[in-house]
Amino acid sequence: MAAAAGLASALAEVASPAGRLAACRAVTDHVYGPCTPGQTSSWRPLAYADNKSRYLWTDAFGVCNFLTLAAETGERTYMDQADALITAVHDTLGRTRDGKQRLGTATQEEPTRGGLRIGKAHPEGHPDGDGQYFHYVTKWAFALNRMSLARGQDKYNRWAVQLVEAVHPHFVHGSGGQAPRMWWKISVDMSQPAVPSEGNLDPFDGLVTYRLLRDTAGDAAVLRREIADMERMVERKYRRYDSDDPLDLGEALWLSHWALPDQPWAQAVTQRSLDALEGLWAGGYFRAPERYRLAFREFGTTLGVQVSPQAAPAWQQRVTRLHQYWAQHLFTRDTDITPVMFCASLIPGVCNREYEDKLRGLAASSAGSEP
Repeated sequence: MAAAAGLASALAEVASPAGRLAACRAVTDHVYGPCTPGQTSSWRPLAYADNKSRYLWTDAFGVCNFLTLAAETGERTYMDQADALITAVHDTLGRTRDGKQRLGTATQEEPTRGGLRIGKAHPEGHPDGDGQYFHYVTKWAFALNRMSLARGQDKYNRWAVQLVEAVHPHFVHGSGGQAPRMWWKISVDMSQPAVPSEGNLDPFDGLVTYRLLRDTAGDAAVLRREIADMERMVERKYRRYDSDDPLDLGEALWLSHWALPDQPWAQAVTQRSLDALEGLWAGGYFRAPERYRLAFREFGTTLGVQVSPQAAPAWQQRVTRLHQYWAQHLFTRDTDITPVMFCASLIPGVCNREYEDKLRGLAASSAGSEP
């Protein structure tokens, strides 16, 4: 009862920086379970009620949120929780659904070499069954990359590179040619496509993520072939980018902000996304009754406009209004993906390219504190 009252109190004030930080801390504790400083070695993230223990998209944001909290508060317990969450994901989604063996050629030392399952509640064969999503894989690779910077350790980025090397040939058909294409979803064992069509943002997702991994590795040869595939697909696709989905449009802004101002595709996609979001706002989409909306999709928008340097100033007030609205309806639909994405929107932190120095500062402070 006291914990519920504390959560409700924290969610009552999300307009100020202090209020957003307090809400992010409270919600993260509620979703993953609190951790007492000095007890991190025994801490394990709570399992999700409606999924198969872990869910890749949600936990990628969860890792990012823990790192943001570590940077914002100086409390290194959050770093250790991020580490524990990474281990839990690899030990759950990096294994078959029965948990008996790791996927593909993955090992304990190289846990991503078989890809990572989505974490769906239903098995393959169900209309909403398990498999591997490309945009989930890249989101996890991004989280590992941010962890590599925060810890100052190469292994996390290496795991991300190995993950991409494992899944890319199975998501991309025609790799190395002039007109590669992608599958949106593949089977758990990566042997066949589960949805034989291309995600709207998948090539952009791949290009941005792969380049981040390469740059962190400091080796131009890393993912060279894979990046070339993505460059061809983005070049083919960006002039036709179109969406009316607030999550897709927000993700487009987030992806583009890593490539602004130099990349023509990023300039075009940013402008199209902002124009579309203005249309949604003017048309009343963000003021419709709750039953017609999905909070986590709107958090894609609120995160994207916060990191985009080209978003209109009016979005600052709009974001606050949306945060305040959804803070009072946060657990209506679910108890994981919505509150976790809410935290990422409250404090974009490591999801913002401008945050990188602060992220690297975590690694520097850690090195300085070691005996």
